[in-house]
Amino acid sequence: MVQKAKILLVDDRPENLLALEAILSALDQTLVRASSGEEALKALLTDDFAVILLDVQMPGMDGFETAAHIKRRERTRDIPIIFLTAINHGPHHTFRGYAAGAVDYISKPFDPWVLRAKVSVFVELYMKNCQLREQASLLRLQLEGSGKSPVGDAKEPVGLLAELSARLAAVEEQAEALSKQLDDDSADASAVATAAHLERKLSGLRRALDALEPGAGSGAPSLPSQS
Repeated sequence: MVQKAKILLVDDRPENLLALEAILSALDQTLVRASSGEEALKALLTDDFAVILLDVQMPGMDGFETAAHIKRRERTRDIPIIFLTAINHGPHHTFRGYAAGAVDYISKPFDPWVLRAKVSVFVELYMKNCQLREQASLLRLQLEGSGKSPVGDAKEPVGLLAELSARLAAVEEQAEALSKQLDDDSADASAVATAAHLERKLSGLRRALDALEPGAGSGAPSLPSQS
């Protein structure tokens, strides 16, 4: 079972954090608070997050500087960042947010329904990636445990392949539905690109599983990259 996704909420004002928790509680995920950029970076050292909601105007390390640190770290550079700001200095200010690595830039006061919908897209993408990594890990363990290609008269590996194939089919179906939803809702280009990347990785894993089926040829195929 895939655990709940973690969502990092970064704001120096407790009332804003409380409001975000109220809006996002319906997603039934794990919400983690950080009251400063430094506190957010510390949380990112130990936990994996599906998405970060980052306030721009904070004392000390502001949102732009915090995002720059996040994007410089290999562990966290791919986590989507949604900037939240109470001010709007025009296109230049917004461009600075995107240049810092944000996937979206929302001005306060924002529509709670819109914010929840945007966050839910990145949570779904994160969950699909977790499922994909689980399937790849199970396959690697089987290959390493058998010491040879799980093909031929080995009944137990073949049974595992069938189970993996069924699980992968379920993930493929969910990923396809998510991609259609993104197309229908004219979602952000970053979300669409992430979904396309996920589908490519799913296709690679499907090809690897198909190659392991009896009669598909000899030798263990190369597994899809985790990048």
